[in-house]
Amino acid sequence: MFRTVLLLIVSNVAMTFAWYGHLKHKDSPLWKAIVISWLIAGVEYVFQVPANRIGSNAGYPTATLKIVQEAITLVVFVVFAWLYLGESMRWNHYAAFALIWAAVFLVFFVGKPPGEATAAEQPVAADARP
Repeated sequence: MFRTVLLLIVSNVAMTFAWYGHLKHKDSPLWKAIVISWLIAGVEYVFQVPANRIGSNAGYPTATLKIVQEAITLVVFVVFAWLYLGESMRWNHYAAFALIWAAVFLVFFVGKPPGEATAAEQPVAADARP
């Protein structure tokens, strides 16, 4: 999961700049913001697609990958908004973010019967290895 998370962090940094970076340059033409955002988004996909493929191959359900991605997005966004845009978050933003982090906890630690391994924890059969 470490490689997946690392790739998701890089992809989220790129996507946050693609979606929100232009807000610091509101005087530039909209068409220019769109073109630059699409170029940055292309870089995002170079990291997002392998992250999801690696995570899926490790046995994580797509819902788990999505929840992890959203939690990473929130952390990246808070840092971006604070450092790049000079904005601060309010208490209700942090409360909402905490609920999403609670979702991460739920998908990883709650709901599996004792002694049952998740798909990612299952040993790989000898004949399934390359």
